[in-house]
Amino acid sequence: MSHLIEMAAISKAFGGSVALRDVSLALAPGTVHALMGENGAGKSTLMKILAGVHQPDSGEVRRAGRTVSFANPRAALEAGISTVFQELSLLPNMTIAENMFLGREPTGCFGGIDRRRMRVGTKDALARLGLTLDPDTLVSELSIAERQFVEIAHGIDSDADVFILDEPTAALNAADVEVLNRHIRSLREAGKAIVYISHRMDEIFAICDVVTVLKDGQLVGTRPLSEMTPASLIAMMVGRELEDLFPERGQGEGAAALSVSGLRLHTDSQPFSFTVRKGEIVGFAGLEGQGQQKAVRALVGQFAPVEGTASRRGETIQLPVPKESGVRRWQALGGAFVPEDRKDEGLFLGHSVGQNIVAALHAGRPTLKAAKRYGDVITETMRRLNIKASGPSAIVGALSGGNQQKVLLGRYLATDADLLLIEEPTRGVDVGAKAEIYRILRDFAKAGGAVLVLSRETIELIGLCERLYVIHGNTAVSEIRAVDATEHSILNAALSA
Repeated sequence: MSHLIEMAAISKAFGGSVALRDVSLALAPGTVHALMGENGAGKSTLMKILAGVHQPDSGEVRRAGRTVSFANPRAALEAGISTVFQELSLLPNMTIAENMFLGREPTGCFGGIDRRRMRVGTKDALARLGLTLDPDTLVSELSIAERQFVEIAHGIDSDADVFILDEPTAALNAADVEVLNRHIRSLREAGKAIVYISHRMDEIFAICDVVTVLKDGQLVGTRPLSEMTPASLIAMMVGRELEDLFPERGQGEGAAALSVSGLRLHTDSQPFSFTVRKGEIVGFAGLEGQGQQKAVRALVGQFAPVEGTASRRGETIQLPVPKESGVRRWQALGGAFVPEDRKDEGLFLGHSVGQNIVAALHAGRPTLKAAKRYGDVITETMRRLNIKASGPSAIVGALSGGNQQKVLLGRYLATDADLLLIEEPTRGVDVGAKAEIYRILRDFAKAGGAVLVLSRETIELIGLCERLYVIHGNTAVSEIRAVDATEHSILNAALSA
């Protein structure tokens, strides 16, 4: 089979740091090619070379057998290579049509921009993905999923043959993921080559045909996914088996750290109760969007249930609680809430690692003041959580996803919190960082803390937790010991409700 793109013996260094060493990658038409590896493995650098963002120090890129060089992303797009990076590149203060035709605006007979042609062209491009968005809509008004689909439509409109999708589902819900997968399959059927970068095993095996694994800037190998299993793929990435990612479970027989009773999320849903004990990790499992997140956020005032009662440190809390004071009240009771979206809801991306770690200690102050008085706390937290940064003054927004997540966890471990509510603890982080985060949570529980966790990854919940509540239709339909649980038994419990 001839290849649309061949990257041969690519090497790239930034100063004294080698990002890639003799890496080769071939993309065949009509395939979805997974690119995997831990953070820092070289995935993004390799794709930025293909996208014209970086130039290789050595090696060559061949397009349909001919050696090519892309001076910038526009040159790559004109050569048929479209990239949807994790940090989307659309300009939010411009319309969809203006973004679609940026830099190639059609002109009318008098030299002015032909906006009617832009709208028609944009509408046609969106229609090919089944989208009915108004071309005059500002990008800032679109959801994350819609922005990604617009970027893909931009590539299709540019007649791209190669699509690079970097963590395309990190911020999507289940329905949007299925729409995206449908578009990816249609691109594959049209003979396009798709590079798919993700840390989610279920997505890789559901949508991809081939996988290439990088480690420490070098090629580990390329394999057909039909010959792989999640366990063998993880072993290929990090050199350890799936079960080795999870620390040994605890006993989970301590006193109740949190008891919730009569929680009714909606007027038409059944009330349910649950308990989290000291020393254990409890998970909410089941199909996505069945009320797991609502139940957790009800405790901190981020969702208003119909009714319910929570008991915590001898205090009874009537639900719902006010949104304005919910998180502060939770913190006053020794609780911590770690949201799913660490960038928008959790971290201060423009501030330093140190300032983010001590943010909860400054919670009663009007501003994020200098963190000098907490120097020892910051140093110990960075050491204990193995946060990889140049130092406490490093800007959090420049760190990898795994290190950002550890900074967010470190903020609450630096307080006297003994109960963590945590959503998607390893979203968008690599396998190696996942293992570290699992250890951090288990150490917290072993020290007498309690954890309530949400995750879209059922394997993660089974491996990490002592007990699971299966949530379906905004109520708990089953309680299962995690050691006895399987993906099948959890799905069966949800669908049999």
